[in-house]
Amino acid sequence: MNAPSDRKETTKPPIAAIPLVRLDLALIVALLLLAIGARALPGPRTIDDAYITFRYSRNIVNGLGFVYNPDSRVLGTTTPLFTVILAAISAITRGADFPSYAIIVSALADAGTVALLFLLVRRVTGSRWVGVLLGVLWAIAPRSVTFAVGGMETSLTIFWMIGAVWFYVIDRPIWLGIFAALGVLTRIDVGLLVGLLFAYQLYERFRRREAPPWRTWLAALIVAAPWLIFSLIYFGSPLSRTTTAKTVAYAVPPGSALITLIQTYSTPFFEFDTFGSVGAEIGAIAYVLLAAIGSLYAVKRAPRLLPWLLYPWLYAAAFAIANPLIFRWYATPPMPPYFFAIVCGGWALIDGLASVRGRWKTSGIVGKRGLLRAVPLAALSILWIGTSLHAWTLHPDHGTDQPAPTMAWYKIERDYQKIAGELRSKYGITAQTIVASADIGVIGYFSGATIVDTVGLVTPALSSYYPADRSIIIPGGNYAIPPALILDTKPEYFVTMEAFVRLGLAKDRSFQAEYELIDEIPTDFYGTGMLLYSRRKSF
Repeated sequence: MNAPSDRKETTKPPIAAIPLVRLDLALIVALLLLAIGARALPGPRTIDDAYITFRYSRNIVNGLGFVYNPDSRVLGTTTPLFTVILAAISAITRGADFPSYAIIVSALADAGTVALLFLLVRRVTGSRWVGVLLGVLWAIAPRSVTFAVGGMETSLTIFWMIGAVWFYVIDRPIWLGIFAALGVLTRIDVGLLVGLLFAYQLYERFRRREAPPWRTWLAALIVAAPWLIFSLIYFGSPLSRTTTAKTVAYAVPPGSALITLIQTYSTPFFEFDTFGSVGAEIGAIAYVLLAAIGSLYAVKRAPRLLPWLLYPWLYAAAFAIANPLIFRWYATPPMPPYFFAIVCGGWALIDGLASVRGRWKTSGIVGKRGLLRAVPLAALSILWIGTSLHAWTLHPDHGTDQPAPTMAWYKIERDYQKIAGELRSKYGITAQTIVASADIGVIGYFSGATIVDTVGLVTPALSSYYPADRSIIIPGGNYAIPPALILDTKPEYFVTMEAFVRLGLAKDRSFQAEYELIDEIPTDFYGTGMLLYSRRKSF
């Protein structure tokens, strides 16, 4: 093996760069504005889990430490870096509008993502208009917009991932390491892509008999080391509690994750909303084939894209095997490379057919290859952009009357906020009041109470009450609160969805004697309503 050298560390990238002209720059700016505008338009439609991160950020700013409940050093957020970024913005601005801070960060991250997607497609296909198509599709993608306005870390996670891929493609090993580490610090499951990138990078160098990519690895270690040291000392582990807690708390039927992912991959542009089950059935075959064609096309021109293009399938396999409860935002990270592969697959077919037909007819308008490419590309653009936009609504049936993706649903969060407000205004709870809830984001953030987390995200000892007896889980449900958990922890107030207690706590005589129902918000999800119980003063 050859000795390390600067020359070996700066091997030429596998595909030559295409110079950007003014039109390219103008198109990139337009894509940036579209991405930012699409996330500013709906306004905050914040998801419950995001409020868990917000409470951690607020506690950091308020000097309580990196904690959810005071004096309880448990890492219950999945996104340490996003938590710190929001806390930093709050400290700098001296404000506390965490939902808006999250949208700003996500909008900027998604703007960076669409720019990188444009550049990657432009580099592979040589067509700026194919790049524009992919950029527009991600800018308006309901999954992307929903979790950006939902306050989640998804957008920032994806930006780091695509940034790492971009720097690998253009052969910037140090920046590859930096972005890889930032991605893992934002969400630990980014490690799946990072592992693929680093393995392929090592394989490349081994095949050329070059030194291992020490600079990439060292850059990643330097970026990640402060958090690793801090979390080991402060929490005892750099890993969040959420994965293990959810694994034991939720009862997930075998194959459930695989079915969800198949449905997601079958309708990347929400074809089901437009064409119903027929769209999903066609997509299940057509998009896999297009993605395969596009991946082969792209890897032939840029071999370093292989890890990224394999990532959606490895991601699906990993989640199918683990079979966790798939929350809506779990299916978003593999979508950019899947979109990329599909768009490249469509272009590969268009370009190939245009070239063949162009050789058949060299005169007349049908012989102009530009037109033979433009017409089908325009048709695909209308189809995919049209179905994506059809998954938006001009007038949501709840929240602010502003256009938003239909899937940006947050009725449960609005009801939780009403309950949290009632706890403070009507019952006068304080930071010392103990409140139990299965969904702790909104309740914890707006009530400010000490939270008994019945799932165990921030109260790890409560995971010992799971798995729950299947007899107390309603048919078709995946969660119920074990009666002993509430009876042992004795919270002063208890917030729950009716479905979580119907067959267990609601029938338990000890619970009935010790707690009384003091409020109920009727719902048509998770049972018949959201319930608020109070512990009787006699206990």
